[in-house]
Amino acid sequence: MSDKTSRLKSFPIAWFSLIMGLAGFTIAWSRAEQILGLGFSISPLLLGFTAALFALLTVLYAAKAAKYPQEVMGEITHPVKLAFVPTFSIGLLLISIAFLHSAPRLSFWLWSIGTVAHLAITLYVLSSWIHHTKYEIAHLNPAWFIPVVGNILVPIAGVHHAPVDVSWFFFSLGLFFWPVLSAILFYRLIFHGSLPERLLPTLFIFIAPPAVGFVSWFNLVGEVDAFGRVLYFVALFFLLLVSSQINYFVRIRFYLSWWAYSFPVAAVTIATLIMAKETGLALYFGLAAVLLALLTLIVAGLLARTALAVSRQEICVEEHGAGSVPVTAPRLAA
Repeated sequence: MSDKTSRLKSFPIAWFSLIMGLAGFTIAWSRAEQILGLGFSISPLLLGFTAALFALLTVLYAAKAAKYPQEVMGEITHPVKLAFVPTFSIGLLLISIAFLHSAPRLSFWLWSIGTVAHLAITLYVLSSWIHHTKYEIAHLNPAWFIPVVGNILVPIAGVHHAPVDVSWFFFSLGLFFWPVLSAILFYRLIFHGSLPERLLPTLFIFIAPPAVGFVSWFNLVGEVDAFGRVLYFVALFFLLLVSSQINYFVRIRFYLSWWAYSFPVAAVTIATLIMAKETGLALYFGLAAVLLALLTLIVAGLLARTALAVSRQEICVEEHGAGSVPVTAPRLAA
């Protein structure tokens, strides 16, 4: 088997987590250019880069699916990797949000495909959880938020593309499973040991559900009300919580799971920009500027480190003994 063939075979679905981070970064900059009154605009360039990268990753993963369908099925049925499958549909939803004002027709089609795909994935994941024969408490990690809580993203563009009840349906679904999964995850973290090293970055995902929930809620009700503030401050608390544990994250070797740092920080940055615009308070304008700078540093660092890993061929390589990894020792392909 040639090196290129082997790398395609080992090309993981987790690559689409880059799209989540980059699309969130693009949307954050787009909102900042409007709300903070920046005298320059880089969001169109970021959007072009993100859309092009999404197209490239889609082609590569489609090639893997055509040539190695058994490997794709292995990811879809894996107790840990399954959580990253919806990063594809979420990527579509986020890019549709980014195109909402500049290309509304394209945004509509991306949103429609992404919404249908994400609903199908949600139903599959929930069915898998209910009728499982393979899951153990050790498999649980914050990436489990992605399949079901990702539905909260739908209303952000959905209120512009479909009857509002469609958006309420998806928001309700995501909002229901957020506290359910939060309770289970805290039980797992407190009573069953810390996460494996390669999954530690997923702790940042705790920020995303309340932050995205705030943005969606604002789009649904049109104002920052009491419930919106609750969502926002919960997101802010989780940002403080993971930030206080930075010493754990700086020691981790590079994995694609590092991209879990990006989207949650982008989500809370966007939420803070909305708070700044709606309240007019200098506190939120200053915090939004700080978070945007932090997000920019994070994404720049992730891009540089990912490019280095690609050049060293550290990504898309077969794990040693991956075919016989027991379900009690879950591993996420780098």
